[in-house]
Amino acid sequence: MTHNVSLPRSTPEAQGVSSTAVLEFLETAAATIDQLHSIMLLRHGHVIAEGWWHPYAPDQRHLLFSLSKSFTSTAVGFAVEEGLLSVDDSVVSLLPDDAPAEVSANLAAMKVRHLLTMTTGQSSDSLSNLGQSKASDWARTVLAHPIELEPGSQFVYNSGATYLLSAIVQRLTGQRLLDYLTPRLFEPLGIHGATWEQSPQSIDAGGWGLSLKTEDIARFGQLYQQRGQWAGSQVVPASWVNDATRLQVPSGKVWDSEDSQQGYGYQFWRSQHDAYRGDGAFGQFCIVMPAQDATLVFTAGVSDMQQVLTEVWSVLLPALEFDGALPENPAAADELSRALSELAIPLPVGSGRSPKLEAIDRLLFEFAPNDGGVESISVTSHGDETMLSIHGPSGEQHVVFASERWTLGGAGVVDGSPSRVAAAGAWSDENTLVVAVQYYETPFAHTITLGFAEGKVEMTIMQNVSFGERLLMQGVGVARG
Repeated sequence: MTHNVSLPRSTPEAQGVSSTAVLEFLETAAATIDQLHSIMLLRHGHVIAEGWWHPYAPDQRHLLFSLSKSFTSTAVGFAVEEGLLSVDDSVVSLLPDDAPAEVSANLAAMKVRHLLTMTTGQSSDSLSNLGQSKASDWARTVLAHPIELEPGSQFVYNSGATYLLSAIVQRLTGQRLLDYLTPRLFEPLGIHGATWEQSPQSIDAGGWGLSLKTEDIARFGQLYQQRGQWAGSQVVPASWVNDATRLQVPSGKVWDSEDSQQGYGYQFWRSQHDAYRGDGAFGQFCIVMPAQDATLVFTAGVSDMQQVLTEVWSVLLPALEFDGALPENPAAADELSRALSELAIPLPVGSGRSPKLEAIDRLLFEFAPNDGGVESISVTSHGDETMLSIHGPSGEQHVVFASERWTLGGAGVVDGSPSRVAAAGAWSDENTLVVAVQYYETPFAHTITLGFAEGKVEMTIMQNVSFGERLLMQGVGVARG
């Protein structure tokens, strides 16, 4: 049964939370956190604060990266409940066609629970070996990754393990993960329009690649907060909620951050203050705080994920300790509502026009070979808007922007995947044009700086967050014609 009703809304005070405290968090976040894209805070099942940093918006999906893993765990929970497998089944028995010709003792001992807890015995993330060509079979590649340790003996973060869970569910059900979850999870929660990246074998990536709207993530977190119950029905077995979110294995010092050292469940992280979370790279968070009956969701493009959690624990958590209602505070609630409605990614600072624009209008600047693959660019004036055209081996990307607003439109490619684009630009001085490009279905943003002088342009492209280098391109183009 599909439920289309939105989550109930409430003032913070009616649910025992001070509007002033939430406002303080927003102010702290603006000063200390790189780039949040959305926030949704629930208390006692009611949304008490929600906001999107324009150009991000409620109706847009956002790429979740490893927050996807918690949804894959849920799919495995359904398969266990339906008797399709057990967490103690061996992995090679479930994926016999993908096992290497010679199965080592450690591989033979690897069970589904080891995939869920990332204790496969592999001493590094098998994702690093996944080829991206269609000739590469991801499941076979993961299973061929060396297994030096006894399965179950040590936690090693391993997205390839999650991919195997997706492959197992698809093999047992004949459905991709997205289709298997739709009637069991997404439709009961009223989640529509989810997308999931796939491997060359048409298997959902499992450990990454799911895209959902902010409220969709909040519904998922609230479902777990309610121990799997939704609208009077037990959607996810309570036993699976317990097992997936409790401490299954110590996580050690996998990263140098306090919340990453609180242990791991079944594709959920344990957190400080007896909370747990699903999280994804660059600040995709679904934080469940059972003791406070609160659920908190972020999408973001941040470089320091622990900083987000630190501010949550220091600023928001104390405001969630009171269980009853507080006296209404209309002035503070109005101030919070206004602040939430005015959230926006900062625009480039400068002028909307420069005398240089007339001189360079429609000139083609050509570049020598460079790491960014930029072959040529042109800048064209269109009334109060400007179009930057970037030519490369995969074609053209046209970025249309103005100086005092985000301009939505067109599509670009970021991190190898197509994404919708919002852009804004300004002349920081009469020779330097700065263009900000938000790939608003993802955490990613580019800052393009163009310095014009004497028939040349010096161009740099910086990415806000990255698994590798953030400087994507630096080069000098020469005007032709």
